[in-house]
Amino acid sequence: MDHQPKFFENLSGTGKAIGVLTSGGDAQGMNAAVRAVVRMGIYVKAKVYFVYEGYQGMVDGGDNIVEVSWESVSSILQVGGTVIGSARCKSFRTHEGRLQAAYNLVQRGITNLCVIGGDGSLTGANLFREEWSGLLEELAQNGKIDAEAVKKYAYLNIVGMVGSIDNDFCGTDMTIGTDSALHRIIEVVDAIMTTAQSHQRTFVLEVMGRHCGYLALVSALACGADWVFIPEYPPEEGWEDMMCVKLSENRARKKRLNIIIVAEGAIDCHNKPITSEKVKDLVVQRLGFDTRVTILGHVQRGGTPSAFDRILASRMGVEAVLALLEATPATPACVVSLSGNQAVRLPLMECVQMTQEVQKAMDEGRFLEAVRLRGKSFENNLNTYKLLAHKKPDAELPKTNFNVAVLNVGAPAAGMNAAVRAAVRVGITEGHKMFAVIDGFEGFAKGKIKEISWGDVGGWTGQGGSILGTKRTLPAKYLEKIAEQMRTNNINALMVIGGFEAYLGLLELSAAREKYDEFCVPMVMVPATVSNNVPGSDFSIGADTALNTITDTCDRIKQSASGTKRRVFIIETMGGYCGYLANMGALAAGADAAYIFEEQFDIRELQANVEHLTEKMKTSIQRGLVLRNENCNENYTTDFIYQLYSEEGKGVFDCRKNVLGHMQQGGAPSPFDRNFGTKISAKAMQWISKKLKETYRKGKVFANTEDSVCLLGMRRRNLVFQPVAELKSETDFVHRIPKEQWWLKLRPLMKILAKYKTSYDVSDSGQLEHVAMLPKEAVPAAI
Repeated sequence: MDHQPKFFENLSGTGKAIGVLTSGGDAQGMNAAVRAVVRMGIYVKAKVYFVYEGYQGMVDGGDNIVEVSWESVSSILQVGGTVIGSARCKSFRTHEGRLQAAYNLVQRGITNLCVIGGDGSLTGANLFREEWSGLLEELAQNGKIDAEAVKKYAYLNIVGMVGSIDNDFCGTDMTIGTDSALHRIIEVVDAIMTTAQSHQRTFVLEVMGRHCGYLALVSALACGADWVFIPEYPPEEGWEDMMCVKLSENRARKKRLNIIIVAEGAIDCHNKPITSEKVKDLVVQRLGFDTRVTILGHVQRGGTPSAFDRILASRMGVEAVLALLEATPATPACVVSLSGNQAVRLPLMECVQMTQEVQKAMDEGRFLEAVRLRGKSFENNLNTYKLLAHKKPDAELPKTNFNVAVLNVGAPAAGMNAAVRAAVRVGITEGHKMFAVIDGFEGFAKGKIKEISWGDVGGWTGQGGSILGTKRTLPAKYLEKIAEQMRTNNINALMVIGGFEAYLGLLELSAAREKYDEFCVPMVMVPATVSNNVPGSDFSIGADTALNTITDTCDRIKQSASGTKRRVFIIETMGGYCGYLANMGALAAGADAAYIFEEQFDIRELQANVEHLTEKMKTSIQRGLVLRNENCNENYTTDFIYQLYSEEGKGVFDCRKNVLGHMQQGGAPSPFDRNFGTKISAKAMQWISKKLKETYRKGKVFANTEDSVCLLGMRRRNLVFQPVAELKSETDFVHRIPKEQWWLKLRPLMKILAKYKTSYDVSDSGQLEHVAMLPKEAVPAAI
């Protein structure tokens, strides 16, 4: 829908006071949200107050409610937990407690509250809002405040952000902290796998999630666990036998370890708890396997927030302030959340109600209903896990007589192997014979192709790089040989996992269909590149891992600078001409500037940045961070910018430069990339099966229409198959980037949080949606 951009300049916070508090259990990323609320609030000229220790601080008042400045939230972006404290508060549950809290807020003129917490905290905030005018009248009767104050502060506006590692809040794809908790779990699982393999052990891992199995389910998907127990989907009667058969089958297939993941709230179909100890005893008694239990506990809440959580929380914090500025007495309390990669506002109580419905369904044994209420993303995770974890006996598998080849093309990206594993296993389940091509199109031409089985891809999800091997070579010069290989091996469909070269490769193969019938088969591409520069998809496999590498490095660099005061670091990131990594890395690391190709800059802008940093050095924050995309400008190189800053900053700050290089392509894939890779690849394989059935005529596959060569990408909120021919018009082939990129809209966000004056298009936000209206085929923001 085309609409005139709406800028928030006309939204002024003058005369408004915003209180921000964190309540309930802590979650990584809460500080990023607090920082964004404070800075955006000050930016629009509102007063912003910290409410320390959650609702307890609101009731106690005094030094617990303090006005804050821009510098108050410096250096908290990378800190886990919450710096303003959180407490469970009994007194706020009483009428007297809320009366006292109202008095403390009115004393400071605070009538806007931003609450970061779980469903309990948000429900409490809503009740407070409903009682507000009554509380003020009561205070006036008691002579605590005058009639003027009752009129002046008549309404309380509330906006919530969900901070909970369990991801147990309906209506939001991802809650703040969930991605970081998955990082902690996956780090532990990866470490345990190496020791389990040495001793042929079985490990039972217990993860958090008293009422919600999200963490258990997604970590099971991300590490290819043998079995998972979650509260929403209890195992059927006789699960004990089934599990033991599965574990012993895996051992018989030469698998040296077994991983079983148990959510702390796991139950059987009679609502009886299934504990990690119970599972361990069962394995030991029945199979005699050497079995160990590891309970992850509060490790999952700790540590530094992931890049995803920092960006999510920063976006939500800014959105929350906008929602408060736009709120009227008639606006219901809302939650700002993410659907796909879009910020949305939802009525708080609708979300709370739906969250409670899930629990009710579980209590009453309506488990399928519980899974459905958790949302499409949860359901997809469960279905994908079931598809990939358990191989059916050969006798039960269909036989299609189709051969499908999988190859990696372009530079390696973390998560490629998870995508290959999913493709192979879904393909086998659908009845196809799966072939792996070694070393991309070049290997294809040389005949490096072999059949690949279910067991061959075991343990691949956590491996970085590309196990199949990948090359940047395009197929154009090998068309004859590739066609010959496709004929020899009778390949009926192609799945290409890769970056911009994979996209160009599919364009070349589809153009060659006129000459070679062999290429008249269904072909699908799954985007995998750290640069995130493939047209037709908002995200590509590998970009999240690279972003986390950049963010971690920036954290360390900032820490080194805090010891040596007055230092500015210039960091060069990868990405070709695409500024995604530099821009998002800057947002996640709290950088002062990011130079990208998509937004041209000149010497005046460089000068303005130097002056901005000079001003910054006069405050208590005496360090700077500047990111530069490797190809943002051919003349303003990293060295040039470093020398310019060094010269202009003489006497005020000194400079250091750092080129991150290929470490951005390496490392174990992040939970996001493992799951995104797994789910998108499984979906692509199901599309291939559908196309094979449609195009099978007279004993052979013949597909020559445009819609039989597609790219599967994530667009805003949905996964969509797009013919590569149609994407041509959206592509800048010279610079190898899409002509329009969604993340450029987040650029002003980074500038605002770094204290630059800018205009920010808020056309996308502002509409209150309803929970049930969220699209049915939604893809998770994260996973």
